[in-house]
Amino acid sequence: MANRLEIQIMTAHPVLLRSEPVNLRDRAAPRAVPAEDLISSEALLKGRREVLIQHGDRVYRLRHTSNDKLILTK
Repeated sequence: MANRLEIQIMTAHPVLLRSEPVNLRDRAAPRAVPAEDLISSEALLKGRREVLIQHGDRVYRLRHTSNDKLILTK
């Protein structure tokens, strides 16, 4: 039953999407980034909560949220 996919629509029965447990520790470790390749968010934002970034013919918005997260949108 390791590779079996069971779906029953509109019933109270469970949906089985993956039979084996997922171990998040098995994921690849983040790669080391050389210091010269890093750009701090402070350098991009310069004290602002939001900046516009032009990439080719598109403009993206990088926003620093009140939850201290960065959100990039078109």
